[in-house]
Amino acid sequence: MLETCITNVRNTVPLVHNITNYVTVNDVANVLLACGGSPIMSDEPEDVADITSICGGLNINIGTLNKRSIEAMFVAGHRANDLGHVVLLDPVGAGASALRTSTAVRLMEDLKLDVIRGNVSEIKTLALGSGTTKGVDADAADAVTEDNLDVMVRFAKDFAARAGVIVAITGAIDLVADGETCYVIRNGRPEMGRITGTGCQLSGMMAAFLVANPDHKLEAAAAAVCAMGLAGEIGWANMLPGDGNSTYRNRIIDAIYNMDGKTLKEGAKYEVR
Repeated sequence: MLETCITNVRNTVPLVHNITNYVTVNDVANVLLACGGSPIMSDEPEDVADITSICGGLNINIGTLNKRSIEAMFVAGHRANDLGHVVLLDPVGAGASALRTSTAVRLMEDLKLDVIRGNVSEIKTLALGSGTTKGVDADAADAVTEDNLDVMVRFAKDFAARAGVIVAITGAIDLVADGETCYVIRNGRPEMGRITGTGCQLSGMMAAFLVANPDHKLEAAAAAVCAMGLAGEIGWANMLPGDGNSTYRNRIIDAIYNMDGKTLKEGAKYEVR
């Protein structure tokens, strides 16, 4: 099933509205193009209702908040909800400041979300109402490991059931869960953490995968996570002497561009719990 998800993206070319942060906006646009989707960016409150109306999905990323963009997130989110569009929340840095945390919680409570995607510290902040992050990175104490995997799978399922969303927790081990099923995914490379924006890229791509696979949203979210992690593996294998993190970023996007269902099926490393 996962391998058909990327094929469906390429066949349908879903248009995704991104209210994302200015650190990674270009990379989000390029990875959406690479996976077969189509990006559009707007965070002006007077513009976003019209823009999100012509799209199939909305990707909300709180990485660089300001009053205008916060207003736009709610305006676009309500319009997307009215139209039955996919809505994804990426709570970047939730737990690092009161504004980020309160904004993420308000978005979660006020909008009907399909997916919440973040690192484990961000997800715990939303689930528990408090937490800590190291900037926009996960607190080391929160890492999903083989030792706490059973506990974290239960946590992901419980939060997904309570919030009525798909929860995607990304890190060294990725978890993608609804209230009943959890994909445990082991694709990726630790070097991906040295690039700003792989999580932001994944959120944009995940929104496209869900739009293109409306009847299999959990599988689509898991496929997006597998695809990004696999792209990290392929990109790293193609690195040459003298290459650094800037080249690695481009090689990841290139790997997404060249990925097909067969490559994803053969390279995805996951189990279902």
